[in-house]
Amino acid sequence: MRNSLSADDPAFFMAAEGRLVFPTSDSAARAIGTLERLVALIELQWGSDLRVEPLAPGLAVLAASYHETRVDHAGRRVEEDGFFTGLVQHRSDGWRLRHAHWSVAAPAPAVP
Repeated sequence: MRNSLSADDPAFFMAAEGRLVFPTSDSAARAIGTLERLVALIELQWGSDLRVEPLAPGLAVLAASYHETRVDHAGRRVEEDGFFTGLVQHRSDGWRLRHAHWSVAAPAPAVP
């Protein structure tokens, strides 16, 4: 997967589950390097509800549900569904994320 972060963009940040996970693009790039050593496979499927809202020339908000499958090197599998929102900016090297937020769908409540 092509990295959609911009390593030279100090404005980048990413939040997940109500927490600031990566305050900078550098912190995200370091985490991706670690993740590559721990995870054998990541599959990300965007939902059919993908939305793109242009804000200005070269700037847009995107949003979509997703399903992610992660498999570690021992074969342990994690399946996750959620919703993603992000601000994207078009630059000379293509569209890049400036801000991102992932939220994982909570499990359905147990029936009493």
